[in-house]
Amino acid sequence: MNYSIENQHLKIAVQETGAELVQIQSTITGKDFLWDADPNVWASHAPVLFPAIGAIKDGFVYYKGKQYAVPRHGFIRNNADVKLVNQTADSLTFGLKASEKTLAIYPFEFEFLITYSLDQNKIVVNHEVINHGNDEMLFSVGGHPAFKCPLHEGEVYEDYYLEFYAVENDSTWLLEKNGLVSNTTKPVLENTNILHLNRHLFDNDALIFKHLVSKQVSLRSTKSSQVTTVHYDDFQYLGIWAKPGGNFVCIEPWLGIADNADSDQNFETKEGILKLSAGETFEAKFVIEISE
Repeated sequence: MNYSIENQHLKIAVQETGAELVQIQSTITGKDFLWDADPNVWASHAPVLFPAIGAIKDGFVYYKGKQYAVPRHGFIRNNADVKLVNQTADSLTFGLKASEKTLAIYPFEFEFLITYSLDQNKIVVNHEVINHGNDEMLFSVGGHPAFKCPLHEGEVYEDYYLEFYAVENDSTWLLEKNGLVSNTTKPVLENTNILHLNRHLFDNDALIFKHLVSKQVSLRSTKSSQVTTVHYDDFQYLGIWAKPGGNFVCIEPWLGIADNADSDQNFETKEGILKLSAGETFEAKFVIEISE
């Protein structure tokens, strides 16, 4: 089931299963900005990533001497146990709590809440993680929104580019075929704030940035004034990805990262892992801004 809210600028819809944003539409022009989740290419719009991001080496982690089969990108996406917990005129909140099902693959008494709020021409995506257990909790959290491009008739994919807030010098960390992060890097941004999109940019999977200066990036076209900006002040890593042949680009703020190829699979020392004390609450948000 989908739930929607709107204001004078935007209408959004969120699917209860997986708490996935499935529509961003201008209430002024009727233009849709999210990828349409064509199942022949990539059947998602904007998966929610928790408590893992990317691939887990061999499909499991070790924690206190036991193995846990934490799924790739975690277990919120496509999860029918996620439920709407609150709706207001300008916000939708969805949640999932620990259960026997989750404890079998993730050993923490968590509560996960995600709230989508409208603020003028912005969508605020707030993640809240509560540790209801007696032990320190380990997790990652992030977003995976796919933005449609091209948006307008007469445009092609190559008309689009990403504009970072600051001039950058950063490399991508190359992924192995199993989705694990290698120790090899490739220069991508060399004294520039512009990354041009093309059909071969993601031939070797996602671009993974660990050391960006910018905390916002905008999707722009050389042929229109339309701008979609993602602000991610609370997030350490950024992934950029598209499925080959897909008319979209994902801008993915992450707190966490896929396992390294030489990981020892110890959950407590996993790169980018967040730690939350018993009884404490963690929050992180990113913002999608649509400018017409």
